[in-house]
Amino acid sequence: MKERLTGKNLEELQAVVAETGLPRFAASQIAQWLYVKRVDSIDAMTNISKAGREALKERYEAGVTKYSMSRTSADGTKKYLFPAGADIQEAGMVEAVMIPDGDRRTLCVSSQSGCRMGCRFCMTGRQGFHGNLAAADIISQFISIDEGADLTNAVFMGMGEPLDNYDNVSRAIEILTAPWGFAWSPKRITLSTIGVIPVLRRYMEESRCHLAVSLHTPFREERLSIMPVEKAYPIEDVVDLVRQYDFSGQRRVSFEYTMFAGFNDDKRHADALVRLLKGLECRVNLIRFHRIPDFPYTTSSDAVMDAFRDRLNRSGIVSTIRASRGEDIMAACGMLAGQHRQRERHSQ
Repeated sequence: MKERLTGKNLEELQAVVAETGLPRFAASQIAQWLYVKRVDSIDAMTNISKAGREALKERYEAGVTKYSMSRTSADGTKKYLFPAGADIQEAGMVEAVMIPDGDRRTLCVSSQSGCRMGCRFCMTGRQGFHGNLAAADIISQFISIDEGADLTNAVFMGMGEPLDNYDNVSRAIEILTAPWGFAWSPKRITLSTIGVIPVLRRYMEESRCHLAVSLHTPFREERLSIMPVEKAYPIEDVVDLVRQYDFSGQRRVSFEYTMFAGFNDDKRHADALVRLLKGLECRVNLIRFHRIPDFPYTTSSDAVMDAFRDRLNRSGIVSTIRASRGEDIMAACGMLAGQHRQRERHSQ
C-alpha cells in the first residue's frame, strides 16, 4: 500500500522530496496542490516535472478519501458518509456534517471511528471504539465534500473524542491554519472535548483555536451516570484547568449542556452551574436532546429551556439555545453512528 501525501505537514513533505530526488521547493508546490488546489492525484501536480511525478508515484499517492454517500436535510444540513480509513482494522464508516447558516458553512468533523468515552446519550459513544482517523482522513473531510471550497468554519464535534486522537487532530489543525496549508485563522476552528485533562492542557498550550467542553450536569454523581469519563476527569478539575488560561481575547471557551427533561433542567442545576463557572469568561450552549434508542430521557420543553437560559443570563453566565439542525437525517448532536442506510442516495 502506498503512503499518502495528504495529511503530511511541510516538514514531512520536505523529507519526501529529498528522498525522491526533487528540489526542496517542490515540498511547497506539493502542499499547494494538496491543500490549496485540493487535487486528488499526483498527475495533477503539473508544475512538478513528469520524472518527479513518476518518482513520487512509486511510493506515494495523493491519498484523499472520497465520500461514498451524502444526504440532505430539509433545513439544508448535509451529512456525508466516509470509509473509516485503511488504518482501522474494523471496517466501518464515519460521518461529517456540513451546516449552512446564512453566509457561513460549518463542517462538523469526525476524528475517530466510534468512541471509547461511552457517553450514554450519544450514539457514537454507544457503538464502542473502532480506531483513530489518520490526519489524511480528517483533512479529506474538508477536501472532498461538495462545499469544501466554501467552508468558513470547522467544529471537531463529530464522531469521536478529538483529544483521544490528538496527534492526528493537531496535525490536521496545523494543516488548516498554516500559511502553506489552508491558511485559516485559528478562530475559525472549535474543538469539543469531554475533558481529557492531560491532553487538554497540551491543546491549550499549543493551539489558539476555540474550546468547547461537554458538561451536561454540574453534579458529579449525575454526570458519572451518563458520562463514565467523570470518574477519571471530574468536571470541576476540567473547569479548574480551563480557568488557568485567558479567554478575554480572540480565543473562546463554551460549555455544551444537553437538556434532559427532569434530569438536569431545574433551578438547582442552573444555580450549581453558575457556581461552577462563576468568574470564567465563557458561554453555555443549551442543546435539545435528540432521542436515541434505549435511553430513558427526553428533551426538556422549550419553556423549561428558556427559563434555564434566562436564569443563567441573569446570574452573569452568557447562555444561548443552540438551534437543532439535521435531526431528520440523523445528523444532529449525539446522533452520528456511521451507519449505512439504504435510503441514503449515492452521490459519486
